[in-house]
Amino acid sequence: MADQEPEIITGRPQELADQHNQAVSQPAQLLRIGAMLRELLEEVRRASPDEAGRKRLREIYDRALSVLKAGLSEDLQQELEAFAAPLAATASESEIRIAQAQLLGWLEGLFQGIQAALWAQQMEARAQLDGMRRGLPPGPGGRLERPAPGYL
Repeated sequence: MADQEPEIITGRPQELADQHNQAVSQPAQLLRIGAMLRELLEEVRRASPDEAGRKRLREIYDRALSVLKAGLSEDLQQELEAFAAPLAATASESEIRIAQAQLLGWLEGLFQGIQAALWAQQMEARAQLDGMRRGLPPGPGGRLERPAPGYL
């Protein structure tokens, strides 16, 4: 992975935000799954699960993966598959912890990408609004007319 060049993302902020909106069909569901995985990871850290507990954690992990994939675009599904492989039937406690932490980290990175795209979209909208305001003719006295504070 160190040999790979960093990916440079180009495009207008609106286009990037649209790509993220299309890439994730149910962001609220992703947030719920992320919160669930965070709690499970904390629980596994606090107490060592027995064989039945590890089996249940593996089932939850596998189900979370399939639900996540259903709500993602094809390129994000492929990325998720590359990083989050299904757990073996005899996964140890440490393997479960690592897999859950890896999936949680991937989800948090996805959330940060969405937030960055939304922030860029907001900044572009603000810049457009400021540009439109500068294009307005000045009010009386050469200044932009603003309503006076008061009741009427």
